[in-house]
Amino acid sequence: MIQPPAIPGSELTDQDRVALETAKRLLNQPSFAMQLANTLGSPLERGLNALPKGLKSALHKISNKALRGCLSAAVGTCFNQPGHQASPVVHRVAAGLSGCIGGAFGLPALIVELPFSTSLMLRSIADIARSEGHSLGEADVQMECLAVFAYGGPSKRDDAAESAYWSARAALALTLREATAYLVGKQGLEAAAPVIIRLLGAISSRFGVVLSEQLLAKAVPILGMVAGATINVVFITHFQNVARAHFILRRLEIQYGAERVRAWFSDLPQNRGGARDVQHSPSGGS
Repeated sequence: MIQPPAIPGSELTDQDRVALETAKRLLNQPSFAMQLANTLGSPLERGLNALPKGLKSALHKISNKALRGCLSAAVGTCFNQPGHQASPVVHRVAAGLSGCIGGAFGLPALIVELPFSTSLMLRSIADIARSEGHSLGEADVQMECLAVFAYGGPSKRDDAAESAYWSARAALALTLREATAYLVGKQGLEAAAPVIIRLLGAISSRFGVVLSEQLLAKAVPILGMVAGATINVVFITHFQNVARAHFILRRLEIQYGAERVRAWFSDLPQNRGGARDVQHSPSGGS
């Protein structure tokens, strides 16, 4: 969908400035790997060092398959009511229960647990998009929900999640536009279409790094059920934060123009305070 031009002379309202500050704060959260290490500590590091060298490659293939398998399921299960309050805590509880099962049965259970938890996370992302005023019936919003997985990945240049977010958006912009143009007027998401395959490949290359960290942590036998649940909660919270920030920014870009929002965003001071659930009353939607 083509974004409308910014309103000439319009300035950021107090409410939208608070939303922009929230997006800035959420994008400056520590990386998933850092959060995981801070939560589980040295037992995780020792366990990961003891895992077979070939396991990481195998888990990366599993992660790609899970991402492809859940492509259309999550968005389709979310009622299309733009502005409806999201339920991140409910999704975290469900993710925790799923991780508990994975921790109880170890690595073999991941083949079953991973597609479920990935689909659950995508549904939570769609729920957040809807709460920020975006219509899940729009093809571009559906594609942006999927792209959040790439926006939450690591940056090769530095450790700043904010930097990784903007670089990932720039890298995926053309592929997202092509996928959106293909899907307009079609029913559902067609994972076999070449343009969708290209998009999934681009997302998987970034998402796979974070997901491999999650999977490798779950593969450590000594961690057990409690740690399995903790890993899933940290994992889904990480992407919920990225999704909240992304769809705030996307809403503001539609209202004010992308260049102006980016400039306002850059002018805000850095804030690395702890994340918390923030519900907004969007002034606009897509």
